[in-house]
Amino acid sequence: MRNTARWAITLGLTATAVCAPLSGAALAAPGDAPSALYAPSALVLTVGKGVSATTATPERAVTLTCAPGPSGTHPAAGSACADLAAVGGDLTALTRTEDAMCPMVYDPVVITVDGVWQGKRVSYERVFSNDCETNAHGSSVFAF
Repeated sequence: MRNTARWAITLGLTATAVCAPLSGAALAAPGDAPSALYAPSALVLTVGKGVSATTATPERAVTLTCAPGPSGTHPAAGSACADLAAVGGDLTALTRTEDAMCPMVYDPVVITVDGVWQGKRVSYERVFSNDCETNAHGSSVFAF
């Protein structure tokens, strides 16, 4: 009889632990649920010296998350997300700042961007002639 009582108590405690979150105040009101899910936007950006991402060693890397809000290790996440949103996430559409004065020194820099922008995979690689040219393109996106 003692064994039956022990099993009954164990079963009762297990049922309480499993079912308690499903009852009472733990249930969320239907109005509290988000009306729609957002498409993810999370990118990893790297920079390295060289003419190809396959041969260049990354010198710096940052993360940039734009949805549901700007975050990550990118130093200017808010403005980088705004710049990307302005071009619809098309990294090739980021233009050079007209007033940037860069030296004509060839010291190639390769930028890579991999991840997801609004639910679509992104893979981007571009070689710039030097660091100044890198910073002159893409506004704050490549400034890390």
